[in-house]
Amino acid sequence: MIISERPSKLSLPQTNPGVATVIEYLIIKFPYIDAQIWRQRITDGKVHYHDGSLITAQSPFQPQQRIYYYREVENEPSIPFKETILFQDEHILVAHKPHFLAVTPGGKYVNECLQNRLRRSTGIEDLQTLHRLDRVTAGLVMFSVNPDSRHRYHHLFKTRQIHKSYQAIANISNAENLIGQEWEIKNRIVQGEPRFRMRVTEGEANSHSVIRCLRQSAQRALFELNPVTGKTHQLRVHMQTLGLPILNDKYYPQLAPLSADNYSAPLQLLAKELQFIDPVTQQPRCFRSDSNLSLK
Repeated sequence: MIISERPSKLSLPQTNPGVATVIEYLIIKFPYIDAQIWRQRITDGKVHYHDGSLITAQSPFQPQQRIYYYREVENEPSIPFKETILFQDEHILVAHKPHFLAVTPGGKYVNECLQNRLRRSTGIEDLQTLHRLDRVTAGLVMFSVNPDSRHRYHHLFKTRQIHKSYQAIANISNAENLIGQEWEIKNRIVQGEPRFRMRVTEGEANSHSVIRCLRQSAQRALFELNPVTGKTHQLRVHMQTLGLPILNDKYYPQLAPLSADNYSAPLQLLAKELQFIDPVTQQPRCFRSDSNLSLK
């Protein structure tokens, strides 16, 4: 059994979903974890409050309480690719994440993630990611180093003051000439079925991207993608909307059968660039990945 080195945390919601105890809430919050596993974790003292006091099977549900627990998996895969630190100062750290490495713990990954790898290599226990990047996507991820300035960088992402640029590759037909074409995509993205797969639906747009074709070969094209909003799987869904699903995408346009990672065929999506005005120094920042996707 692999147990997370650090606890995960959640806050109980303001509105009680109809439960009497904390364990009842955890069981309905995480339907894919067997109820007996939660009972055993609580019996073993692996679930506690913010002050360290243990939660029992009788602990009552109280809104907005902070709950801490430790993720467990039977076996955790080791990802055979290395991250690279591109920049670090007293406030932030910017790293290049390889394909297949999770940013934070999730699913069958508890310790094998970018955040925990960097905590170990830098010794910075307070290191915390400032934004998301899909496990199968490679590229730039920014972390907060200093808890005192963290809220200022979080605010940049929350208020869309960070310009992000991605690269993607998609298959095209021989007859298409797409170089220089630009598309502005605005639509409404919601959870689909299964829940981790997103879909476009009718209604007010909640997602916005600008996509441009940079180069193409006989069968493939390289695109620059600039997300204005940051919905889950937004760029993958928007490329599908154009009829240009990203190469090696296991979710879109069709959900592929569950299978082990194919390290020789990573999703062709790269978080290439981050630009913003640093809220502490007020200086412009621009970080670019040295990696590029290839049409070959």
